Amino acid sequence: TSRRDTLRANMREWWIHVGLICVPLAAVYLHIPPPQLSASLQKWHSAGKVFTFRGSQIFYRDSYGALGSSDVVLLLHGFPTSSFDWNKIWDPLLQRFHRVIAMDFLGFGFSDKPRPHRYSIFEQASMVEALVSHLGLSSHRLNLVSHDYGDTVALELLYRSDQNRTGHLKLNSLCLSNGGIFPETHHPRLLQTLLKDSSFLAPILTRLTNYLLFHEGEVFGPYTQPTDAEYWDMWTGLRYNDGNLVLDSILQYINQRLKHRERWVGALTSTMVPLHMIYGPLDPVNPHPQFIRLYQQLVHRSTVTILDKHISHYPQLEDPTGFLNAYFNFIHSF
Repeated sequence: TSRRDTLRANMREWWIHVGLICVPLAAVYLHIPPPQLSASLQKWHSAGKVFTFRGSQIFYRDSYGALGSSDVVLLLHGFPTSSFDWNKIWDPLLQRFHRVIAMDFLGFGFSDKPRPHRYSIFEQASMVEALVSHLGLSSHRLNLVSHDYGDTVALELLYRSDQNRTGHLKLNSLCLSNGGIFPETHHPRLLQTLLKDSSFLAPILTRLTNYLLFHEGEVFGPYTQPTDAEYWDMWTGLRYNDGNLVLDSILQYINQRLKHRERWVGALTSTMVPLHMIYGPLDPVNPHPQFIRLYQQLVHRSTVTILDKHISHYPQLEDPTGFLNAYFNFIHSF
């Protein structure tokens, strides 16, 4: 029965996707312009700056906060969203840290989205190192907080740091959250799989990725769904600079995780950098308890916070208070 139920659920998900794709088919091919920035997104954008990395403009935020502290925290966002994912915890972090920094990865948010382009976790990690150097923080001990896709970028940065590679970051701590760091417990959404694996369908699907399809993502808990305005902001960030057209290329990161599992999981299991994992257990992408069980089994030196059972894949947006409490407890523990 459970197999039949899973099959039925998968079929249902498939038909919802097909339906959502067909409805806006004509409209998308008429090149619907990207949505206007909302007031809150406009404010976020205006407060940011850009720097040039390998010929591309990278958007970042760099805010100064607590006096009497020299601590710096660097935030790495997830797929397919942007640095705006951190907006609910930005001000509370500023009350604790001297500097709070976040960027939009290449191909995301307000950063450039070159195409065609071979997007890779390695390039994103190099971009983070370049930003840190640009901000004059290369010799500063940084606290990294990451989510989802950002977790994998963080693991590459950790690897380089522990291997003492040229240009590496000096890490004071690393806090991960809800990232598919183990290919064996990672369950990408159907649309992600179609985009990453079908060279024939990908160009069509990237043009068809529309707000409704994005909205139906099921990566938020039942009681912590974003408002329509918040969903619209995520979608706007994705559509900015035609970001929907680079999704298939960016999604190669799922294959990269598999290929470089030993390097990235190895860095996690062998590092001496203080580690923490904040986990929303209702996450369909990294399901409970398989994901967290494997994490605790492999990463002995890490502490873990499992949030309320209704919290899903975006803990910093679904439960900002729980996320901050967990993070501050971790930061004060070493």
